[in-house]
Amino acid sequence: MFRKILALSVLMTAMMFQASAYADDYVIDTKGAHAFIQFKIKHLGYSWLSGRFNTFSGAFSYDEKNLGASSISVDIDTASVDSNHAERDKHLRDDDFLDVKKFPKAKFVSTRIEPKGEGKATLYGNLTLKDVTKELALDVELVGKGPDPWGGQRAGFEGSTSFRLKDFNILKDLGPLSQTVEMTLSVEGIRQ
Repeated sequence: MFRKILALSVLMTAMMFQASAYADDYVIDTKGAHAFIQFKIKHLGYSWLSGRFNTFSGAFSYDEKNLGASSISVDIDTASVDSNHAERDKHLRDDDFLDVKKFPKAKFVSTRIEPKGEGKATLYGNLTLKDVTKELALDVELVGKGPDPWGGQRAGFEGSTSFRLKDFNILKDLGPLSQTVEMTLSVEGIRQ
């Protein structure tokens, strides 16, 4: 009986290793500035206010044969918010918006991926911002994958989503046409 249990354990371990053996692990290339977290929100309904987070890090696992087994995790330094206007950025960092002294980090961790074909998928994950965690869905597309000029391997993806500010406890009233922020995550990863 013990031998059967041992053999079954070895077989299950081998199967789990084999299933994960096809996934490649990547570190997001923020040092080379080949990754971006950008956002935009309507200003009074007349124009778009755009910005980005300059400091973040993360990694992803990409399984080309089983996209559903892929995953991503991104940590964001909220104080690095940059809308190209120093006074506005100071306001975005205070307690009306990101409250960066109290909540210096935001995090996105994927929970599942639904392949859509032709390099497209819906990526679901939890965004934690201002100590509130909500699930978001990102429309994701493979930009490209292959060798780089330095002998490494890279893969790049872009995903976008939108969410209401109040869902993350950002309660500043910006008017009825400025309640939702659109966010784009563009990542290029270096295979490890």
